Amino acid sequence: MFLSAPLSAAILGMLIAQFLKIPIHYLASRELRWGLMFSTGGMPSSHTAAIISLTTAIGLISGFNSNEFAICAVVSAIVMHDAMGVRRHAGFHAEVLNTLLVDFNSLIETLKDPNLKKPESREKLKELLGHQPMEVFFGVITGIIIGVTTYYVYPF
Repeated sequence: MFLSAPLSAAILGMLIAQFLKIPIHYLASRELRWGLMFSTGGMPSSHTAAIISLTTAIGLISGFNSNEFAICAVVSAIVMHDAMGVRRHAGFHAEVLNTLLVDFNSLIETLKDPNLKKPESREKLKELLGHQPMEVFFGVITGIIIGVTTYYVYPF
């Protein structure tokens, strides 16, 4: 194999989590959206699944008391905190900014002052950036399953 077991686990974790977003969204909304395969946010967290798959594989291969596992555990905590914190709040800010832009354009149209320059039309900011805690939790579960499976399937 060209890739190590931990790297294979991480890549599989990300790809499988991204793919799972499609049927999960379909079950929740009865809307089939293939674009979710390439989007951020949603259930489960693919960032979390990738890092936890890597961490699980490293733990199984190097030992759960190894330096490598400790590094992965710390990075995992940072990734999960970021997914639920900074990225999620950036999504909230994008939602507010999008609303303000719509309201501002509506105000300009209402005033219809010929001296006012019409604002540029801008693309909406992406609002689904981060994750709810439940999405991260299921990313952890997905990552552990993929990490363990990769460990037992991967030829050493």
